[in-house]
Amino acid sequence: MRTSGIDAFLHMLAEAGVRYVFGNPGTTELPLNDALVRDQRIKYILGLQEVPVMAMADGYAMAGRQLGVVNLHISCGLGNAMGMLYNAFREGTPLLVTAGQTDRRLRFQEPILYGDMVAVAKPWTKWSVEVERIEDLPLALRRAMQIALTPPTGPVFLSIPVDIQMETAELDLTPSAPLSYRVRPPQEDIERAARILSEAKNPAILVGSRVQEADAVKELVSVAERLGAPVYSEPPHAHGRLGFPVDHPLYGQTIPLWANEIAGHLAEFDALLVVGMDLLREYVYHGPEPAIPRSLKIVHLDESSEQIGKNFPVAAGVLGDTKLGLAELDAQLGKSMNDADRAAAAQRAENRGRLHHQAREQLKSKIAARRSDRPLAGGVLMSALAGVLPENVAVIEEAVTTTNTTLHRLGALKNTSGYFAHRGWALGWGLGCSLGVKLAWPERPVLAILGEGAAMYGIQGLWSAAHHKLPVTFVICNNAQYQILKAGAAGFGLPAAKAGKFVGMDLREPEIDFVALAQSLGVYAERVSEPDELAAKVKSSLAANDIPRLFDVPIARSTAGPGSP
Repeated sequence: MRTSGIDAFLHMLAEAGVRYVFGNPGTTELPLNDALVRDQRIKYILGLQEVPVMAMADGYAMAGRQLGVVNLHISCGLGNAMGMLYNAFREGTPLLVTAGQTDRRLRFQEPILYGDMVAVAKPWTKWSVEVERIEDLPLALRRAMQIALTPPTGPVFLSIPVDIQMETAELDLTPSAPLSYRVRPPQEDIERAARILSEAKNPAILVGSRVQEADAVKELVSVAERLGAPVYSEPPHAHGRLGFPVDHPLYGQTIPLWANEIAGHLAEFDALLVVGMDLLREYVYHGPEPAIPRSLKIVHLDESSEQIGKNFPVAAGVLGDTKLGLAELDAQLGKSMNDADRAAAAQRAENRGRLHHQAREQLKSKIAARRSDRPLAGGVLMSALAGVLPENVAVIEEAVTTTNTTLHRLGALKNTSGYFAHRGWALGWGLGCSLGVKLAWPERPVLAILGEGAAMYGIQGLWSAAHHKLPVTFVICNNAQYQILKAGAAGFGLPAAKAGKFVGMDLREPEIDFVALAQSLGVYAERVSEPDELAAKVKSSLAANDIPRLFDVPIARSTAGPGSP
């Protein structure tokens, strides 16, 4: 058919099932916004800055398990979005990121705003390319969408010159047939893995976000119960989605942050099943000894060949679809385990369930002991929220020193699909992510728990919440400081930090008035200082699911890091 480049672009997206384009326009994107006036199959979700724009698309793609499409302004817009692109790259979120490029007829003059965006985006994308001819646009778009959605999934980038967007040509817009990406792992690898795990005296399981993203939680639960093995999530700095129910007796919470602590945590086990995670993405150097004890026999199941055996040798590597692989591993374990193995597994499960229950009760006692503290202790705030979460809630966390995996440790999350936390650590992600999740799940209540520092990186997203009528409930955990940096400086043993003195880490003089700020962007807001009042207001807001609301909660201003209740 004869069509313009931008009309071809929109037609192919609509045929692929795309419902939203997340963007902030500039001159080189005007043909897109103009075309959307007449082509209303796709809705444009406007953000006031590229940080919330990218984060919204990220949350939408993760929640909806589908392609998220972003349209950014030329070089400067892409530059503003790069932190959120890094997050999506670390998460493996399937995003199609596009930007307009200057007219090709001006290229030799190095015009204003021109830049080599392909080179800029390349390190944090699976594929990055500029379309040079209108005839290549359909091919580039088909290829980009398939690359983004093929495991291991991830973002791609297309630069589309403005003259190609407006040019017309006879184009083949035939869509590719949809693909199933579920590839079965080799049977011999499944048998080797099952043999190692069934012969283990004390196996454990380490689970990553890709189990949730592969819809494989049910299959992992079955494997864990068959083995009687405790299940641990990735360390907090890499733990983005829930791959195992937090209220299950075998859930052992997240493993510690640092290599020496991880090694100590895993030292009692003789076999470790690793599923759907990068083994191991460390953060701060804590000595030369490996985080995974050398004595552990590692069985690693993943859809990414790059991750199996990447940092640690494996006794069995199983490459293939996570859901199919776990189901086949479970069936093979059923054949491999004898009566004595099954009895031992049942005893392990009973012992672990008792230990995990004791840890939960101890945490409740520690939190209760601080209930009278004002401003609120982080654990008290989280406990108040834990008591009012509906079963189908989606929770987005970007307040690490406050949230502190407390909802996990209290067993308060009653579904595994609705949990989202950082994996890339570019700040400003949580607010926008919650809006994208809400677009994907309009009927589910959405709660965003944000630190005041992180929120300020993407605060413009509140306007998008009001403008697009997205009823997210925001809780700002406000200690008026970059607490995680203070704790990190103390952890490094830095002399001024040890003396409790810091530069550039306090958000005071003036403090940020989040109530006034939210109201100026069209969002209802109030400050809440008491845990019972907070619980009641959040419960009511989540149940109403009608307008966005923000609650600014002052919390303790200590420099204690993660681990404190």
